[in-house]
Formats: sequence, C-alpha cells, structure tokens
Amino acid sequence: MRLDDDRWKGLRGGRGVPYDPRPALKAIEAGDANTAWDELWDDLHHQGDVGAASYAAVPEIVRLIVGAPSLGWRAYGLVAVIEESRLSFWRPNPPLPSWLEDDYRTAWRALLEAALRDYASASDLGDVESILAVLAFAKGQKSLGIIAISTESERQEILEELLGWPRDESEQAPSSRSTMRERGDD
Repeated sequence: MRLDDDRWKGLRGGRGVPYDPRPALKAIEAGDANTAWDELWDDLHHQGDVGAASYAAVPEIVRLIVGAPSLGWRAYGLVAVIEESRLSFWRPNPPLPSWLEDDYRTAWRALLEAALRDYASASDLGDVESILAVLAFAKGQKSLGIIAISTESERQEILEELLGWPRDESEQAPSSRSTMRERGDD
C-alpha cells in the first residue's frame, strides 16, 4: 500500500482504535527514532493484539530495515511480534486483509534477506534474538520464532519444565529485561 493511500487513516492498530503509523515511520526516517519507535510499539502491538494498521506498517518497517541496517531489535522485534500475533491461534486478531497480502509477503521476502545480512554483525542480545525470530518466522518456523523472542529466563524455564534441564543460575541473562512482546508496551 502506498504511503499516500487514504486507507491508512481508517486502519486499526493493536489497541483496537484507528491508528495511522505514517508520521512515526517518517520520523524514524528523519532520524527522530526513539519516540517514534515507542509510539509504533505502543500502537501497533498491545498485549498480543494487532490490527490492519499493524500489518500495513510491516512493509514500511521492512523498507526502513533494508535501507538502514543499524535499526536493531526495535525494528526486527516489532515485525516479529506482529507476525507472531498474526499467526496466533489463541488471540482473536484480524486476518491479513486480502488487499495487503502481496505487499506483506513481498516485504517478508525482503526482510529475510536483510535479516541474513544483519545477523552477521549482530552482537547485542536483543538484536540477535529479534533477527533469529524474523528468520524463523520467514522460514515458516512459528514455534522457533516464538522461542527466539522469549527472554533467556523464559527459555530456561521451558527447558526446565519440558526436559528437566537444571537451571544454571550462573549462565542466566539478567532477569530485568522484558520480552520483546512486552518491550513496546512499557
């Protein structure tokens, strides 16, 4: 969907109300990223809920990622949690609108290439996790994507519960970090 399309004005975000992400996307492009990312995380994804505005923003976020490899976990993470929410069978999120399907799928193909490019230089834990999540979702590996965007503590808990793997407290990541799904809802 083109940025000058009037449909943006009526699309609903993660809070279930109309939300037009174009000003925040333009702010990121102009270099005013922090406030804009906070806004996008807050309005496109809210406690697992997404809407058509969330889906429509994905191709634009991908365009930004492709053009600026240093966007990091906030960009990759937001796209990953939108996709996780879209695929969720336990949340009543709307389906991807048919008029957006081609742009959305094309964006995911471009995102896969960008994620492969950016993974090589990723060193921050959030960058690594969010890029791995995107790679997993792009390859149709939903459960792996969900695990990738979980915190180290959550992954340790899964291993402990399912496999009886003892938790080694000395190897745990700091527990004060929230999941990517929660980071944008602060």
